[in-house]
Amino acid sequence: MGITYNEQNRTFMLRAADSLYAIAIVDEGYLCHAYYGKNVADEDLTYLLRLDENPFVPSKNNRDRACFLDATYLEYPSFGIGDYRECAFRIIDENGFSATDLRYDSHRIFSGKPKLEGLPATFADENQAQTLEITLKDKRTSLYVTLRYSTFENLPVIARSVSVENKGCVNIHLNSIMSACVDFDEDDYDMITLYGSWARERTASRVPLHHGKQLVDSARGESSHQYNPFFVLCSKNADEETGDAYGFSLVYSGNFKALCEVSQHNSTRAMLGINPLDFEWLLEPNARFDAPEAILVYSDCGLGKMSRTYHDLYREHLIRSKYKYSPRPILINNWEATYFNFDDKKLLDIAKQSAELGIEMLVMDDGWFGHRDSDNSSLGDWFVYESKIKCGLKNLVDEVNALGMKFGIWFEPEMVSPDSELFREHPDWAIQVPDMDMTLCREQYVLDFSRKDVRDCIYGRLKDILKSANIEYVKWDMNRQLTEVGSAMLKANCQRELWHRYVLGVYDMMERLVTDFPDLLLENCSGGGARFDPGMLYYSPQIWCSDDTDAIERLRIQYGTSLCYPPSAMGAHVSVCPNHTSGRWAPFKTRGIVAMAGTFGYELDITKLSDEDKQCVKEQIADYKKYNKLMICGDQYRLGNVNSDRSFDAWIFVSKDKSQAILSVVQIDSRISTHSRRIKISGLDENAFYKNNEDGSVLSGKALKYCGINIKGLYGDFAAKTIYFTKCDN
Repeated sequence: MGITYNEQNRTFMLRAADSLYAIAIVDEGYLCHAYYGKNVADEDLTYLLRLDENPFVPSKNNRDRACFLDATYLEYPSFGIGDYRECAFRIIDENGFSATDLRYDSHRIFSGKPKLEGLPATFADENQAQTLEITLKDKRTSLYVTLRYSTFENLPVIARSVSVENKGCVNIHLNSIMSACVDFDEDDYDMITLYGSWARERTASRVPLHHGKQLVDSARGESSHQYNPFFVLCSKNADEETGDAYGFSLVYSGNFKALCEVSQHNSTRAMLGINPLDFEWLLEPNARFDAPEAILVYSDCGLGKMSRTYHDLYREHLIRSKYKYSPRPILINNWEATYFNFDDKKLLDIAKQSAELGIEMLVMDDGWFGHRDSDNSSLGDWFVYESKIKCGLKNLVDEVNALGMKFGIWFEPEMVSPDSELFREHPDWAIQVPDMDMTLCREQYVLDFSRKDVRDCIYGRLKDILKSANIEYVKWDMNRQLTEVGSAMLKANCQRELWHRYVLGVYDMMERLVTDFPDLLLENCSGGGARFDPGMLYYSPQIWCSDDTDAIERLRIQYGTSLCYPPSAMGAHVSVCPNHTSGRWAPFKTRGIVAMAGTFGYELDITKLSDEDKQCVKEQIADYKKYNKLMICGDQYRLGNVNSDRSFDAWIFVSKDKSQAILSVVQIDSRISTHSRRIKISGLDENAFYKNNEDGSVLSGKALKYCGINIKGLYGDFAAKTIYFTKCDN
């Protein structure tokens, strides 16, 4: 780790583990990107900018300044001065002009990493990180743009963020402020993105770059089911263990844009940040705007190393919860067991039988408040539905606690039902455009969380509930996206700020929650996995991965999710068959193995399970308690890709000291064959020997990696097994 500045060649060298990011100040103060990739010892890489070649720098060839700007690798390109590629920064001033010319003004290098006001971001102390701030100035408008770069000890990571301050005397309207931009000299890359919809989130898609622009984005008010604020640029040969991979991840939960553009010169510009679509922010004199943080990861050893870097960074430097390295309570959620059809007696029946099997927490899901018997009423009315919870919430919680179980509860704080006391009293609290029909989705509207009075009211109701009983877990849900985006409180020239102000309001609410209840286990959810992003991980150590609990579908979902996010953050439950979403049957054992790769719990009516399945629950809980620490803290190696090989999937968790590992294998399509399946195992110490706890055999780490092992005894579609390995003493 180290950030240096060379006065002679005016270059910044950001060394992060085995990666290097180089920036140069060139002629007339233009800030250029020189290099990003594997670390090298050289201190002057300005030759990579080709400044001695046509069209030359402006001081040598001012007649072609625009050609220079349209061809060079600008570190933070602005709109309107000759670079016709996608820009990172665009404004409209009081006279309607949009051009800005950002030039180097100053810089500073310091230990540690500053916070972003009101935004989630990675954190580190002075011994763990170093930060470079480069300030650019637009002379005409007196706008100062600060580019911030942080490196972390022992991690090939660059954390980037951008701030803009108006030091002029007139208002400026900000229309685009991307968090990261990197210009690459080549175009021979593949782009990997994560796409999907409800119940099939984060499917990995890999396509080659082509001339023009390729992008994924969200304009839904959240990061979305459809696309994730994450992408990878990788070399054509990149796989799990070989090739170059550049990861881009945005620590933000609202509208985003992730773009790659191949230029006429066959260079590639990669960008990530707030979606400029329908975005505008009024910057009054002396006002400042902070863009969210982007996390860049470089790997010279393929996608696996990139993923494990993200896992380590987000566990250690983003998730703040006391649970990030602690075993999570094994919970049972009543949603797929009962939907809205439950009362306190039914919940206690579930709790009693769950406690007997070793389950540690009961979570009461949707339907406990207002007069909610379906999804058409009562959101916003956060008081107990007494005809359902007849004994009262505190008595219910006390009875569950008396069984030796913890208690959790479901909220959807951002929403309001038309049929609710809250909406009848405050219809203007919902996001809406005057004189325009309000679009319903799931029979609900979205509350205007840009308003402090709305947030104060809703948070007060939530806090009263949480203080009324010993509630130790909250599932925070959001079941619809934004439409007719307007606020009754914002002025006309600030209405387009609502998209971002809404997200800031959500962050404010969550910050209050984890501050007032520091021991609370918070799990985020948005119709399943529509807000599975790093911004949410700052407040909650786990996120409900998907409403699709089918174990076989979850293989694809959890594979894509693991490209960026640690398995310890994935909410994963065992449910009944046929599955409520897919209708598929899978063995109970397989459902447990797949769910155990995440936070693990149950989503079923345990009172209806067979004795055989109940025995399986006991065995799964014993295994989870035995191996959970390894899965939470260890390194994950993906040994199969369910997207490219539909016949099987496999993964292994390896402890940091490589002394133990647990391998999971799922056979998706059985094969009529006389042979067992052979799998090569990565991640172990190649110079050590390991004992296989299934058959007692001992093999070297090198043999396990290059020769593999034979997986026997998998019979039929969806069969699965786990194998535990321990390093031998000699």
